[in-house]
Amino acid sequence: MSGSPGPADARPVVCHDGVVTDDDLTHDDLAHVRTMWADDAASRGLGMEASVVELDHAVVRMTVTDAMVNGHDIAHGGFIFTLADSTFALACNSRGQLTVAAGADISFVAAAHRGDVLVAEGRVRAAYGRSGITDVTVTRESDGALVAEFRGRSRSLPPR
Repeated sequence: MSGSPGPADARPVVCHDGVVTDDDLTHDDLAHVRTMWADDAASRGLGMEASVVELDHAVVRMTVTDAMVNGHDIAHGGFIFTLADSTFALACNSRGQLTVAAGADISFVAAAHRGDVLVAEGRVRAAYGRSGITDVTVTRESDGALVAEFRGRSRSLPPR
């Protein structure tokens, strides 16, 4: 995006209770991401909270609830993937273009358990043309243990 601030100029947007409010933004900042997050009923329904949203970077937290535990009594991988995917969406949409997932891979490293708070940190690693790569690391908040590594491939859509 021409004229957009670079990563060094990015001002973090701190979200309160999982919602970016108008008080957190000026009109030329990341209003498009605020709107996208506010309309994301899936992430909200899982109790996700965006704690940082800035150019090419996002941090999202989620507590593993009883409903997220599988038959092995650990967090179902689909919920961990969804946390990483929501973080990916915030990071890769921060550039101001409507961007969607073209594909993603995840490697599960350690189990998460009921009551664990998971923290996903996503960073855009490359953005070229309409394509991009964003990496998301999911850790357990209590001890910093690595839970999963996610790599998302994005595609920016032409303006509507």
